Amino acid sequence: MANKRHKPEEIVTKLRQVDVLVGQGMARVDAIREVRVTEQTYYRWRKQFGGKGTDQLRELKRLQKENERLRKAVSDLTLDKLILTEAAPGKLLSPSRRRACIDHVRTRLAVSERRACQALGQHRSTQRHRPRGRADEELLVADMIELARQYGRYGYRRVAALLRDAGWQVSDGRIERLWRREGLKVPSKQPKKGRLWLHDGSCIRLRPEYRNHVWSYDFVHCRTDDGKAFRTLNILDEFSREYLAIRVRRKLNSTDVIDALTDLFILRGPPAYIRSDNGPEFVAKEVRDWIGAVGAKTAYIEPGSPWENGYCESFNGRFRDELLDGEIFYSLREAQIIIESWRRHYNTKRPHSALGYRSPAPETIIPVAQRPLMH
Repeated sequence: MANKRHKPEEIVTKLRQVDVLVGQGMARVDAIREVRVTEQTYYRWRKQFGGKGTDQLRELKRLQKENERLRKAVSDLTLDKLILTEAAPGKLLSPSRRRACIDHVRTRLAVSERRACQALGQHRSTQRHRPRGRADEELLVADMIELARQYGRYGYRRVAALLRDAGWQVSDGRIERLWRREGLKVPSKQPKKGRLWLHDGSCIRLRPEYRNHVWSYDFVHCRTDDGKAFRTLNILDEFSREYLAIRVRRKLNSTDVIDALTDLFILRGPPAYIRSDNGPEFVAKEVRDWIGAVGAKTAYIEPGSPWENGYCESFNGRFRDELLDGEIFYSLREAQIIIESWRRHYNTKRPHSALGYRSPAPETIIPVAQRPLMH
């Protein structure tokens, strides 16, 4: 039979009983035997609890419990600090990141799931939940990555618009989540440009109000692989954002400007205004006289104020960022073909943020039965 484990109150009672029996004349050995303990146990008890009353013992027990509670609290705070230190830096905003972080903490510190979840603010049911992706997610990610590879300078919003055009029923938020999960890099946002204002609050820049109201044109410089320079004349409809035409030549002068505008005027008619900077090709007398003769007006920006021609300058930036900076042109003819192909893609396929992620001039598919017969 195992020895009974005495409580501190029982030990003090037995010590006092031995003292009473010894005071009545009984031998100490007999008194110890009377309380049914050995001499070694008696002297050990007396060394530990001798001279203490029951009230003192209760107070000692209370202090021991309080000390144990404080020690446990300090230990918990220290463990919380270790968990937070071991966790990933920054805010863990998504449940998936918290799940991964808690698994990492449990592996490194050997703490329980309950303790790690409490320290990092994760509900245990959320920690144990394993999200199941949609059935079409693998195909969607593959199409998204293919578009990101094909159009390396597009962000997730334009890619989402292209996916919707291809038949996917997806939101920008879902594409953003998958975009970040796959580690795709979103192109950096361009800084906003200031505007030039008059004292009466009106803007110097003429704002387009309808299609063919304001056209703008400008030159962009580039080089072929052999180091020889070439120029592109870009003509843009500011209202529809349509890239109307482009001329790619080694040299472009005022005669080439008139020739490009003539072709457009025949196809589309003259616009109300044509905006440009003060380059010599645009302010030449022959160009101004010819534009006035066909019924259009010129709108030159202030010298040194490119933001007044913001539509064309923005287009030139996209043109350089998405095409020129990523292509090697081995000949002028190759540059003409590739640039013209990109112009058609820009007009018919590329989503434009200012148009609600619609292309400036989307392609229209006419069924065969509705096509006019060619005689």
